[in-house]
Amino acid sequence: MNPSRTAPAALPPLPGPSPASPDQTHFVTTALHQFAESLGNAIDAKDPHTSMHSDEVAEAARALALAMGLTPSQAAVIHVAGHLHDIGKIGVPDSVLKKQGPLTAAEWRAVRRHPEAGAAILEPVAALNRLGVVDMVLHHHERWDGTGYPHGLTGAGIPLGARIISVADSLSAMLQNRPYRAALDIDRACREIERGAGTQFDPGVVAAFRRASGRILRFVSPAECG
Repeated sequence: MNPSRTAPAALPPLPGPSPASPDQTHFVTTALHQFAESLGNAIDAKDPHTSMHSDEVAEAARALALAMGLTPSQAAVIHVAGHLHDIGKIGVPDSVLKKQGPLTAAEWRAVRRHPEAGAAILEPVAALNRLGVVDMVLHHHERWDGTGYPHGLTGAGIPLGARIISVADSLSAMLQNRPYRAALDIDRACREIERGAGTQFDPGVVAAFRRASGRILRFVSPAECG
């Protein structure tokens, strides 16, 4: 889905010797969002089954962040991280990403490395480090109960942006056809998000999804939860 978007909110100011003018801040903010979106689209292009996935994750994550009461600037940072969350898949072979059947143990290990690979790609960009984007990318596959990867973080030890992106990522993925399964219908996907509260997902994030599902789902589905 690709509903009309509003202009990106300004990102929080970064420490530096001389503050930028409002025009410069707007230019940098817009450029960063466009750059992140372009990189996300490039990753999605590796696999036709994930077309628009990063775009959907970014938009749904921003809507979810706002539903949780975060400021527009905080939501804008999460929006950038949503576009970049899968950038580490650039190092995963196409044969693995497009495989029709179950992955082997070695192939699964290759896929599971993508959060760390993505963080390593983004880490040299000082602004993305200071804004927390690198940590969000690194930890978007952690689980609330500590069984996720790469570091097995638990609960509030997982960056909030990563917890939000986790829900948006899972929602978008469930509603897309993948080589190994057909897309889920919207009601089943919503039930899976609810079922994951307290295990895979932060219960607070799931509660915000429940409250604002209509606004969030418009970025990933033509339907709403039943």
